[in-house]
Amino acid sequence: MEASPAVARILDGMVDLHCHSGPGPFPREFDHVDGARDGQRINMRAFVAKSHHHNTVMDLQAAHRSFEGISTRVFGGIVLNNQVGGINPYAVEMCVRMGGKIVWFPTFSSRRHIEFQEEALALGFPSSAVQLTTVPVLLHDDEGRLRPEVVQVADVVAESGAVLNGGHLHPDDMAELFAVGVERGVERMAVSHPNFITDLTVAQGVALAERGVFVEHEVGMYLPDDHQHFGIEVLLEWIEAVGVERTVLASDLGQIGRTRPVDAFIEVTTALLDHGVDEKNLRRMLVDNPTYLLGLD
Repeated sequence: MEASPAVARILDGMVDLHCHSGPGPFPREFDHVDGARDGQRINMRAFVAKSHHHNTVMDLQAAHRSFEGISTRVFGGIVLNNQVGGINPYAVEMCVRMGGKIVWFPTFSSRRHIEFQEEALALGFPSSAVQLTTVPVLLHDDEGRLRPEVVQVADVVAESGAVLNGGHLHPDDMAELFAVGVERGVERMAVSHPNFITDLTVAQGVALAERGVFVEHEVGMYLPDDHQHFGIEVLLEWIEAVGVERTVLASDLGQIGRTRPVDAFIEVTTALLDHGVDEKNLRRMLVDNPTYLLGLD
């Protein structure tokens, strides 16, 4: 898909905080290098490679020679699922001190996701190519007390300047996590696809934004011809309520057979422009806010 001149201007220098390039146990349409190469079509400045299973910083360092001559940069991060030991401050420490940019709290190992698993699969959430054990990774112990590792992870994130992301936690757990983040001095926080799996209400999203959390929406969920979860009017409602100052647009793409991130950004940006969102506000959500979150300025 080719971008119109207006859309090309908007996307110039954009940053994708949520790209599922491979490798990993979930089959992927493209790897990190191929994703970066494709990003050059719209002069994408950078994306963050997300795996639900491992620290992607190591992938990128191993492949660093393959990125030579490619202008789109790729950063790594870590998701605190079972395969990295759950809420593991030692794994987080290694990731961010080696350049990792985002720490996601549990996704498919969260109780919320496990409860939602059958519906998630029906909605297109991928399944692993190898058998993996999943048990709930919880923020609280059997007595209902916050696990000390949660605070330890927040401290490491605060020290590094990385992004603290709520993963697929229940809205109540997410609110508590971000409260800990604020208390421990975390400056960059985000929630992904608030109306998918986590099922935040718009009011809950607004409340998080008022505490400094960025609300990240995934363009891959607004594609009419590709596993569409929501109509564009839903995205417009969220943007209006939360405000462009605290909204980010990312892709959450890379799954086998799905639209590539670049094409999804072109399609959804075009739709938002057609629905009256101006170029300045679109660049705020696609360029300025994610650039700030990655500390690239």
